[in-house]
Amino acid sequence: MKRKTFKSLPITGIATKGKALARTEEGMVVFVQGGVPGDIADVEVFKKKRNYAEGRVAQLTSPSPDRIDPVCEHFGVCGGCQWQFMDYQAQLRHKQQEVSENLVRIGGVQLQKTAPILGSKNVFGYRNKMEYSFSNRRWLTQEEIQGESTLERNALGFHKPGMWDKVVDINRCHLQAESANAIRNFVRDYSIAHHLDFFDHRNKSGFLRTMMIRNTSVGQWMVVIQFFKEDTLARTALLDALVESFPQINSLHYVINSKPNDSIYDQDIICYHGEPFIEEQMEDLVFRITPKAFYQTNSEQAYELYKIVRKLAQLTGTERVYDLYTGLGTIAQFVAKDAAYVVGIESVPEAIAAAKENAARNQIQNTFFEVGDMKRVFNDDFLARHGQPDVIITDPPRDGMHKDVVKQLLKLSPKRIVYVSCNPATQARDLAMMNDDYKLVEAQPVDMFPHTQHVENVVLLERIHG
Repeated sequence: MKRKTFKSLPITGIATKGKALARTEEGMVVFVQGGVPGDIADVEVFKKKRNYAEGRVAQLTSPSPDRIDPVCEHFGVCGGCQWQFMDYQAQLRHKQQEVSENLVRIGGVQLQKTAPILGSKNVFGYRNKMEYSFSNRRWLTQEEIQGESTLERNALGFHKPGMWDKVVDINRCHLQAESANAIRNFVRDYSIAHHLDFFDHRNKSGFLRTMMIRNTSVGQWMVVIQFFKEDTLARTALLDALVESFPQINSLHYVINSKPNDSIYDQDIICYHGEPFIEEQMEDLVFRITPKAFYQTNSEQAYELYKIVRKLAQLTGTERVYDLYTGLGTIAQFVAKDAAYVVGIESVPEAIAAAKENAARNQIQNTFFEVGDMKRVFNDDFLARHGQPDVIITDPPRDGMHKDVVKQLLKLSPKRIVYVSCNPATQARDLAMMNDDYKLVEAQPVDMFPHTQHVENVVLLERIHG
């Protein structure tokens, strides 16, 4: 059945999940894959509802002035960089607009001051963590399908969007430093040459499952390979070959995981070579990062982000600070020298253990870290132990803060709240619940992930009454 195509459709804006936005002459909203605002394009529709349609650019009639040639050979296939075909300054404009619109439309706030978005100095090679999947069903192009039947079917790369059992084999990814490509390609080529079984996602079988590569700004590298089953001889030979070929790997780990999903956070991770961690440095602080630890994925921009948090917190050395969703305690330790006392709160016990160890190594004596469910942590006993906060810093996951956490923040009523968010929409939703008690003084968007639709936003809230 032939699909409907909207001819010469002007693309006017950005929608969610990296899609572009257009409207037909009849006023129907069309969400467009592969569009750049300013394009005029023929759009092929693949989904149609009563009030909107979804489609993809079939042919450009007139390209946008902001459209550029993507640098990556895998662009448009792997799903990793939705906006690589858009000029970076245009990306920043759209991200700034998204933040402002969310704050006004969802948050219902009056914007007094929105600083210009802080772009990333490096738009490639900025990530410090990448995760890849092994598969014995490589995604094939139509040309490959119609061509030779003896093509190599094993792959190490990213899952093809919409095809959970197909993996796009990656030759060169531009998001991490070049050594990551060399490590990944070596592991793939070695495994193919030695006839190791790549994972079968349909049948849940095989040997090689996933690989994670992490690095830090001080040049340290970590590799974690996940195996579906144990094969001591094959595993040892692969890991030894990796160590011999890449002496820059400071921390090499493996996991044997035969459960249905490939999450490693409930698994025992075994350090095979080197230290069980790599180290990241920020000013005079050193943070040890373990395989399960969360750390901001763009190290350079994380430093800029934390400086913004410290500036907006306006600490003078006398304040008692609560740092919610503290993770490894990076923000808590970063602001500690300007505060009297900082309490980091996190629900993951391993993260709190790491935060305490990092603080001890950094010789910080005015921080305290506690494990707790954020919805329940602010009880009378907690306040008796730590006292009334003057400033609260909160950096929740993408879902934002639970409404009960917002209620507890309002009950605590600190003078200032610095809210860091990786999802301006849920941040705006939370701010809407606080409008009667707090005013938004400043908003500072930060681009942590060039070539994607993701944007970070930091806001400063001040208590309205006293």
